[in-house]
Amino acid sequence: MGDKPVIGFIGLGLMGHGMAKNIRKAGYELWVRGRSNRKPVESLLSMGASEAASPRDMAERCDIILICLSTSAQVEAVIGAEDGILAGARPGLIVIDTSTADPGSTAKLAAELASRGMHMVDAPLGRTPKEAEEGTLDAMVGCDDALFERVRPVIECWAGRITRTGAVGSGHKMKLLMNFIGMSYGALYSEAVTLGAKIGISPQMIREVIGPSRLGNGFFETFMRYVVDRDRDAHKFAISNAAKDLRYINNMAADAQVMSVMASAARHYYTHVEATGHGNDYVPMLSDHVAALNGIVMEDEVRKGAAPGEK
Repeated sequence: MGDKPVIGFIGLGLMGHGMAKNIRKAGYELWVRGRSNRKPVESLLSMGASEAASPRDMAERCDIILICLSTSAQVEAVIGAEDGILAGARPGLIVIDTSTADPGSTAKLAAELASRGMHMVDAPLGRTPKEAEEGTLDAMVGCDDALFERVRPVIECWAGRITRTGAVGSGHKMKLLMNFIGMSYGALYSEAVTLGAKIGISPQMIREVIGPSRLGNGFFETFMRYVVDRDRDAHKFAISNAAKDLRYINNMAADAQVMSVMASAARHYYTHVEATGHGNDYVPMLSDHVAALNGIVMEDEVRKGAAPGEK
């Protein structure tokens, strides 16, 4: 491995597996810790990674630890629990949190790590599991200049576009703004296809007209690939995560004393779906739930709108 730092990776979900895989492919010594799903762990072990017994064990072995989890509460537990990173950490350790997190939590964790001679970097992700496997994610990185240069080679293993957003915490703020736009698109598109179905405009027609126009974008394309083509894997981002992000966004707006009518409105759709037990559905499936609230079965509307021979 030469002079390369030893890397740890916690959180081997839809995004984490691809990221960790690309770090290992770049020749870094890699220690991993997953969840109950053993498949991504075994995949990485087969590539020469090692499995840490706990976050504490990982901190005792590694120079840089990346975290890719669903919530700030999970990140806080991994860092601060009895067998967490802090319990085994030593001065100079760098923790890179790639989760979509609450910036308030990030600030507290960064201060705690700094008080013990360690460093925190926030580097949340853009794009999808497909790009994670390909090593072409977007990264929004919050840290100082010197630290950025130290972690950049590791981030380059899994990111094709890296933007330093400012001081620690700024990456998570930027990511929440990004997800505010994206999840609001999801709510808007769900209402639009539902209203269209009610007034006789098929989902296919909406895609045909909007897709090539100035209103089309990558999010619209993957969203409509589910609505029209019923491709369940078009955008693999769980509604439960979207609901969590919108809670963080509304909290961030409240802390900044900013009126957030759009963020509040978008949150209700995702919260409804999560509350009815469908949080594991992916974001484009929100369209089915909004349709159902209005007495519509979206799959039937797609079938009715299909050209002859396509039904």
